Amino acid sequence: MLAAKVVVWILCLLPAARLIQRGLEGRLTANPIEYITLQTGWWALVLLLATLAITPLRRLTGWNRLIRVRRLIGLFAFFYATLHLLTYITLDRYFDFSEIGDDILRRPYITVGFLAFLMLLPLAVTSTRGWIRRLGRRWQLLHWLIYPATALAVLHFYWKKSAKADVAEPTTFAILLAGLLGLRLLTWLWRRRRSPTPAA
Repeated sequence: MLAAKVVVWILCLLPAARLIQRGLEGRLTANPIEYITLQTGWWALVLLLATLAITPLRRLTGWNRLIRVRRLIGLFAFFYATLHLLTYITLDRYFDFSEIGDDILRRPYITVGFLAFLMLLPLAVTSTRGWIRRLGRRWQLLHWLIYPATALAVLHFYWKKSAKADVAEPTTFAILLAGLLGLRLLTWLWRRRRSPTPAA
């Protein structure tokens, strides 16, 4: 399993390494801030969906060891979400927190993006084994926040892209999310149907 985790580390760090390489070579397009913002947000969303896909893949393939890399992939999703937010705060708004606050209140796509980040924050903080032990069953309930957080992230991406009439990618993400949530719902209904009915 160590080899699988090493592979996940390498694959998840490649997008960041590519951004650094392009920056050093001066190839961050004519609008580097927008490019970095979109790339970090895109990878955060991809990794969030990958995290949600682990359980269905495990059930379909029977490879239970997949569950051991889910937390790592989720942490990398938070890593790119953090880079996405920091790019906006530092390079786009130059630490102008009054303007940032105004954006959060008045621009819906930033509002939902910020809410998505706030939902991911406690998931990242409580991802350690110590927190899992301390929270017990509440840990699982808390980590259900990944579903609304991912939905808000997709909406954030859709509203951002819709300003340029370019919604193909966010629509694809929305369809993938709907499929993953649909699989979860079908699994829950199937298990509930198979569970024995309590005697009257």
